[in-house]
Amino acid sequence: MLDLAPNGQPFCLSFLRNKAGMVVSVMDWGATLLSCQIPMGDGSLRETLLGCPSPTDYSQQNAYLGASVGRYANRIANGQLLHNGEIIRLEINSPPHQLHGGPEGFDKRRWRILSQDEQHVLYALDSPEGDQGFPGLLQVTAQYLLTEDNTLRIVYQATVDKPCPVNLTNHAYFNLDCEPGDIRDHYLQIDADSYLPVDSTGIPPAGLRSVEGTSFDFRTAKSIAQDFLSDTCQQAVKGYDHAFLLQAKGDLSHPAAKLWSSDGQLEMRVYTTAPALQFYSGNYLEGTSAREQGIYHDHHGLALESQFLPDSPNHPEWSQPDCWLKPGERYESVTEYQFIAS
Repeated sequence: MLDLAPNGQPFCLSFLRNKAGMVVSVMDWGATLLSCQIPMGDGSLRETLLGCPSPTDYSQQNAYLGASVGRYANRIANGQLLHNGEIIRLEINSPPHQLHGGPEGFDKRRWRILSQDEQHVLYALDSPEGDQGFPGLLQVTAQYLLTEDNTLRIVYQATVDKPCPVNLTNHAYFNLDCEPGDIRDHYLQIDADSYLPVDSTGIPPAGLRSVEGTSFDFRTAKSIAQDFLSDTCQQAVKGYDHAFLLQAKGDLSHPAAKLWSSDGQLEMRVYTTAPALQFYSGNYLEGTSAREQGIYHDHHGLALESQFLPDSPNHPEWSQPDCWLKPGERYESVTEYQFIAS
């Protein structure tokens, strides 16, 4: 039976391959990353992403598996923006806040395919004036590019005809183990000296804090389990779901983070031009349809989302670039996931 998207038309899947044997699949609904298989030293392919059993299942889950999210990834407090003395009210989908662009965000749209081959696919989407409450017309592209050194490069670009905050990211969930399971045995390193505490609704009540002496210090690689739920800041959101202000400051030659499988056979390096990285330990994955094993449970995958800090439109005082995109400017965010098998 043919899988149909919510608009009644078939999904369009694209497959990227390189000479090393890495295979990536994506689809036009939500410009969604479906699968990322890495060639291992023993000749096998290891799946690194959580995914649903079929394309149809993606529109029936709320974990944003592999989706392109926007106009604004993460949360905007109370669903409102203050700009030049004007209050702009947005659509609410995580009461009382907006999350990942609203109830009908970019993850719930069919993106147009502008070009594709075995190395890349380029998607485009138009977001009209007032979409989810945001001002102006936004035109956006998303490109997935597979290189010969087993790097998946994701590039988001956007323009606007009115000032609007723009913050695009991919919400892939990674699990680098051969057999999917709890990711807390993975080792993680994040090159960040500060992080942003949040309340139980995921909104930062104050400013950035130093990671020094806290469970959020990943400057030296450690297992995710080591300090898991060891403080009230984590306990408020059932684990890690926090943004880290990166030391790389947009330098693509400097790794923002590194992740290792629990068996030590696979490493993933993250590079990004974005100022921050949201580390989410999959605290609310329970019941999400799984590709091969019925359902996922909490902590079966983790996300490392490149973006601005959450609620940045309302915090111009934070030490990062301005998230408000203006007419005549071009937004660009580049993120690379490089895989190294041993």
